[in-house]
Amino acid sequence: MIFEKRLIRTEPRFKLLSKLWRINWLCVILVSILAGVGYMALYSAAGGSPYPYARPQLIRFCVGFVLMIGVAITPLRFIAKLAWPFYLLGIVSLLAVLYMGHVGKGAERWLVVGGMALQPSEFMKIGLIILLSSWFHKMSWKQIANPLRLIVPSILVILPVLLVLKQPNLGTAVIIGCIGASIFFAAGMRYWQIFLLIFPLPFLFKLAYSHLHDYQKARITTFLHPESDPLGAGYNIIQSKIALGSGGMWGQGFLHGTQGQLNFLPEKQTDFIFTMIAEEWGFVGGSMVILLLLSIVVMGMIITMRSKCQFGRLLSLGLTMNFFLYCVVNLSMVMGAIPVGGVPLPMVSYGGSAMLTVMFGFGLLLSVQVHRNSDFGSTDSYET
Repeated sequence: MIFEKRLIRTEPRFKLLSKLWRINWLCVILVSILAGVGYMALYSAAGGSPYPYARPQLIRFCVGFVLMIGVAITPLRFIAKLAWPFYLLGIVSLLAVLYMGHVGKGAERWLVVGGMALQPSEFMKIGLIILLSSWFHKMSWKQIANPLRLIVPSILVILPVLLVLKQPNLGTAVIIGCIGASIFFAAGMRYWQIFLLIFPLPFLFKLAYSHLHDYQKARITTFLHPESDPLGAGYNIIQSKIALGSGGMWGQGFLHGTQGQLNFLPEKQTDFIFTMIAEEWGFVGGSMVILLLLSIVVMGMIITMRSKCQFGRLLSLGLTMNFFLYCVVNLSMVMGAIPVGGVPLPMVSYGGSAMLTVMFGFGLLLSVQVHRNSDFGSTDSYET
């Protein structure tokens, strides 16, 4: 009897240790290495000083690391229950930005809370992913085939997209839309339904272009002809390309990049941080960073495929897609493949909201790994 009481008393402790053991520590190591790359880049961006970028970013990572591990051991059932509160909090925050947001660099994207500038659009993406995953988890395969059943989740995606566009933040709005589309597709959307969604896109793009701000139209024009205004709208991308080319194969060396250290490179601590890395570490160093980012994406897809829970699969897919899109958009932007959109490189670019949101997202991803055999959300309802 005494032995049984001791066993019951110590069972939660062993359960916690079991969850910690099931965490994908390889993914944790890769994320930590990426944060280390970001620390070195931000240290260099400040001219060889931990302030004002590297040390605050390190503190945020440490806080985010604790958050990530805490979320990783949280049951998926509990996370699903928070879907609506997370989403509604994100919508309210985006609405608050429109009325009392902080204006920076021509856009109103931040809320100042307790002296800290927070970007609600970052948290909105996570809230949307959780809600869509929970929504489709409750729907059967036949229900998803009914277009009327997709009206509500479509509104759930369109609403934050419109609010983010209003800030304006075109890059993040596009990413939110793509994340929603990927979850729709993974949930079992039919090909003819996808065609109906894609068909009006050219007309919508034309309509959206007519409502863009002048500086956003200038970005598109600059993307096509950056040399037309080398000291104005085309300055950022021209300097970025110069920095990328000057790095050569092996780079100019840590703290010896000319474009970055002489402050020719704009926003070197945020949007163009990869350009600074490539200039100092060359093609080899830049390729290693891209390989590291790709490894994290592959790890996320492996977690997605191993999950036996529909909610977990959709959740991990959405989170992986979010990370992947941010990497693709940022890298394409600094290389001149797409217009400059103000999208940071996850875990590397300086920014508190982005860091904490990405770490929270990785915590959710690890939770899917830890609870991959959970019976929550049985897949029976998805059988035809």
